[in-house]
Amino acid sequence: MPSASAQIFDGPGHPLRPERMPLPDALAPGEVLVSIDLATICGSDLHTLSGLRQGPTPLVLGHEAVGHVIALERPGLQSGDRVSWSIADSCGKCSACTKHRLPEKCDILFKYGHADINNGSGLNGCYATHLLLRQGTHIAQVDDRLSDALVAPANCVLATAVNAISTLPTPCDKVLVQGAGLLGLYTCALLAERDVSEVYCADIDAARLARASEFGAIPTGAQQPTDLDAVFEVAGVSALIPPGISALRPGGHYIFVGMVHPDTQLTLTGEQIIRKCLTIRGVHNYSPHHLDEALAFLTRTVDRYPYLSLVSEPLPLAELDRAIALAETRQHFRVSINPNL
Repeated sequence: MPSASAQIFDGPGHPLRPERMPLPDALAPGEVLVSIDLATICGSDLHTLSGLRQGPTPLVLGHEAVGHVIALERPGLQSGDRVSWSIADSCGKCSACTKHRLPEKCDILFKYGHADINNGSGLNGCYATHLLLRQGTHIAQVDDRLSDALVAPANCVLATAVNAISTLPTPCDKVLVQGAGLLGLYTCALLAERDVSEVYCADIDAARLARASEFGAIPTGAQQPTDLDAVFEVAGVSALIPPGISALRPGGHYIFVGMVHPDTQLTLTGEQIIRKCLTIRGVHNYSPHHLDEALAFLTRTVDRYPYLSLVSEPLPLAELDRAIALAETRQHFRVSINPNL
């Protein structure tokens, strides 16, 4: 019987273990079976591995990936298509999906790389050779001009950044991005392409901050700019919030994106928000159209920004432990895994 190879996570402190998992004999309507061509290690996976973020176990981690279709029960695609997909599956029927237009907050949301192996086929994460995409998962075909290393992280950080910048104040000429990780650099490039005249980026990591200028931003140190139209928190550090709020002009926007973990207690008063008439927005993941916009953005700007320099050379799936250790060094913005090596 054909089978997939996967790396199983049993919880913090337990070693990853390889396992063979059977491929489905038949697919349900809407399902698509994908062969993973390249996956990348997201910071949220590192949080899960360390115990900072809780998840059901045992599970196959990994949600950032690109692959090709090998079997399907869905119109509009064919075997061999290179595809990216939403990191979550939604029902399309609940109030979040329909009335509130937030499918990323579906009542029965299923998230790839965050579901235990007893849920459905078990082919639920991208640190494997195969992934089974469910009926309510948005799937996007990938332009041949985009390499696997370019596309793999797009269905997480880039699509989220597209969502984050979707509502900007008017006018919006002066913006600060707090954090020069991959999410921050993508946000800088997106803002630069939106013709925001002054895009600043701050980070305590000098090496990472130095890269911001390559993505359309002005690196800034301790003396951060003031009178800002918007500030994007993409670093996941709560201590950044008070200075960010202080730097906003009256009527400015503060956008929370990075603090998706429990250690996020804020030191902030209602008066600080009210007296400056600020708008506070939280962004978590994205809707399907944001993924389409992210891939279109990559296609338009592939020759404009050095995206490929942000991703490591791929390591084999069998060396996932080594890949995780490399990701923890922060030497690369993303470490990649090729299950076919």
